[in-house]
Amino acid sequence: MSTYPTTAEQIDQCNETGRTPVVFIHGLWLLPSSWDRWAALFEEAGYTALTPGWPDDPETVEEANANPEVFADKTIGQVADHYADVIGKLEHKPAVIGHSFGGLLTQIVAGRGLSAVSVAIDPAPFRGVLPLPISALKSASPVLGNPANRHRAVPLTYDQFRFGFANAVSEDEAKELYEAFAVPASGAPLFQAASANLNPWTEAKVDSKNPDRGPLLIISGKKDNTVPWSIANASYKKQERNEGVTDRRDPEPRTRAHDRQRLARGRRQGPRFREALCAR
Repeated sequence: MSTYPTTAEQIDQCNETGRTPVVFIHGLWLLPSSWDRWAALFEEAGYTALTPGWPDDPETVEEANANPEVFADKTIGQVADHYADVIGKLEHKPAVIGHSFGGLLTQIVAGRGLSAVSVAIDPAPFRGVLPLPISALKSASPVLGNPANRHRAVPLTYDQFRFGFANAVSEDEAKELYEAFAVPASGAPLFQAASANLNPWTEAKVDSKNPDRGPLLIISGKKDNTVPWSIANASYKKQERNEGVTDRRDPEPRTRAHDRQRLARGRRQGPRFREALCAR
């Protein structure tokens, strides 16, 4: 029997409380549960946290690994529309926080004027973001290396996860994280992002000029293998043209491991992002 609240239940609870909602959007190879401890931090601060998944997300890592086909063919546009639908059912505009492809989705939602304030952490690139570092290509190669993966759900091996997610922790901790959080992911978004600058009709695009976008904070990890600083900085350069408040934070040098582990394990980096949100 399910014990994790459904998206509908989270929406109802949020509307009943009347508190400011914060919507968390996860990226590839993770589930909504990776935000649980972050959600708890924001609840403690007086917000109502919502952690809706992508369409058809299983509830647990075990279910996800047993039924990987549910992830296949989920595109950026489908997932963005899904989150727009969730946000449209809230009585108050939410703050939206996303990581990696969740950071791209956060910017898409903000570009539609649906969020009060947004935080994109190590966001995946969109059309107009040009840097393509070698480490980012290597992180994406488990998917992009086979064109057939466009329509598949693709898992990561431990070594692939280690490079892209856990490159700055001990072997034991990396294995623990892999077992606890890694799930297959749709290959489609990576192909869409990879071809965005060649496709005028791509779904991997952001309306960065919408005056209703709201304040936006972009946070990067300087040693991130998957979304290196150059990608996050290029996203910021596109977004800073907006008439609203746009800010960037480049904290102490750290890797994606630090970001993802804090996302997954709820280490006390959460208050820093919460403070940044409140300041906006």
